[in-house]
Amino acid sequence: MIDHLALGAIDLLTSPGDFSSVIVEGLAKASLYLMIASGLTLIFGLMDVINFAHGAFTMYGAYIAAGLMLALVTAGMGFGTVMFVFIVVLALVFGLLAGLGTILEVTLVRRLYEYPPIYQILLTFGIAITLEQFMRMIVEFRNINNGQWNFDWASPRRQTLPSELGDAELFFIQFTNLQLFEILLGALTAVGIWAFLNKTRYGLFVRAGVEDEEMAKALGINVQRTFTVVFAIGSGIAGAAGVILMWDPLWGVSVPLALDVLLPAFVIVIVGGLGSFKGTIVASLVVGMIDALGTWAFTTGVIQFTGIDELMIFTILVVTLILRPRGLFGVEGMGDHG
Repeated sequence: MIDHLALGAIDLLTSPGDFSSVIVEGLAKASLYLMIASGLTLIFGLMDVINFAHGAFTMYGAYIAAGLMLALVTAGMGFGTVMFVFIVVLALVFGLLAGLGTILEVTLVRRLYEYPPIYQILLTFGIAITLEQFMRMIVEFRNINNGQWNFDWASPRRQTLPSELGDAELFFIQFTNLQLFEILLGALTAVGIWAFLNKTRYGLFVRAGVEDEEMAKALGINVQRTFTVVFAIGSGIAGAAGVILMWDPLWGVSVPLALDVLLPAFVIVIVGGLGSFKGTIVASLVVGMIDALGTWAFTTGVIQFTGIDELMIFTILVVTLILRPRGLFGVEGMGDHG
């Protein structure tokens, strides 16, 4: 077994095409993981709220985006028109989920800031179950898939994904243009959050409210409203992640998507360090690359265990907790905000 793995690793390292393809796939997966986890780490790092409803927001984003894309995109549309519709849908989903996050924060989460974390965990877990079952009632129990709406939720990728985002090749590197698009969105997500926290006046208010709430209030900063904005942005990012997952062949649109994205998101947040956005970026890269290696090992027959991706990801979590219990960039107490 060890010899088989060693031979496979040598073949990968000595094959520039395969190695480059794995790197591109790893970067694409890392970008997806970053988009999924960044909203979660933003809410925890700035508000110390563990949001178990995060996966449900992503699932809702995928369903809303799928419905809009299936309704608006037709076979005769060109690449530019489809991408314009996609960007509009992305912005709309972000706004809708940010609005939902605002409502939940104002009406429910805000009441528990002064209570121990277990209260917030139970609350957000209950919100997650409620949102998941509500969507299940809509798309399964109400027979929306085959009813008058006639939306086949399993097919938005097949029906709306432009052919220009399909397979491509540059020199000896094989990839898909969708992977490059995912990498671009991941980079924009990282830059956007960093710029918001470090280069905007409101980002300064957010960090001030986290570091010293009493002093921020004395300086006239509305800390409560600031936290509401943070929760809304984190919720919106979670929904926006669902929009791109709608097109990715490894995810798709389904109610179980809520749990499927929540587990790796928590792994990344914990490995990177609770509340550290820098740690989330690094952990996303690590998990994405390891995931890509696991996929390569299975598809090439080096490893025949179907759950190798999940096994390797959670192995990273266990090893990190043993060696660095606070994560790669975790600090005592609240996470950093840089």
